Amino acid sequence: MNFHVLTLFPEMILQGLDTSIIGRAMAKNIITLEAVNIRDYTTNKHKKVDDYPYGGGAGMLMQAQPVYDAWKAVVEKINAGKGKKPRVIYLTPQGKTFRQSMAREFAEEENLIFLCGHYEGIDERVLEEIVTDYVSIGDYVLTGGELPTMVMIDAISRMVPGVLSNKESGESESFSNYLLEYPQYSRPEIWHEKRVPEVLLSGDHKKVEEWRLEQSLERTRKARSDLYEKWVEENQDYFIKKAKKEARQRKKEQKKKAASEKNTCIL
Repeated sequence: MNFHVLTLFPEMILQGLDTSIIGRAMAKNIITLEAVNIRDYTTNKHKKVDDYPYGGGAGMLMQAQPVYDAWKAVVEKINAGKGKKPRVIYLTPQGKTFRQSMAREFAEEENLIFLCGHYEGIDERVLEEIVTDYVSIGDYVLTGGELPTMVMIDAISRMVPGVLSNKESGESESFSNYLLEYPQYSRPEIWHEKRVPEVLLSGDHKKVEEWRLEQSLERTRKARSDLYEKWVEENQDYFIKKAKKEARQRKKEQKKKAASEKNTCIL
């Protein structure tokens, strides 16, 4: 996976991602990161890349020419005559909200170009020319696209094979199947008079998995009812099997109770 970021602040991107899991993945060349300074492509002798917007209004607008030329240089280097243009992601509050499913989709690409806006945005004409995906990380406004870009690169990278040391880590986390992640515990067994749930100490992997699913369902139901409803809609079999299991358990307990009462009467 190769990430290419068009930005006015390349050092912010490079320094922000050159640590921890993402930094190790880059060191192993599992992913690569290129931060392209849009200012390097302006024709203005003062390296100016913005101007006043037509029609008036507050703030400045990034001009089309330097953005387009920076994008063109990256595409030409990527393609080397192959002819396939990579997807270009523009970070904007007007885009679709970024989700885990999008991270998995983007992780299938070999190259991704991120375009980071600043000031009051970017000339609409160049956006129409080069952008394939408009994405937002939430309903709020930031000073630029660099932080959202880093958020997306982090999330996407974790879906790239080899980035995480344990393959399962990327599959059992929150949002992997609409559900929020279950609570987890480590040593010591008792901390601040709070004990680790007994089922996690049982060694019964089937019971542990059942408990974790129940915990995920309950957390999701309370915190994200929208996701919970989606999971319920797609997993009706789970509730049917659960109801049957509970019915069998009740029947078993009733028989046990009846036998106990019978023995008591005999005594």
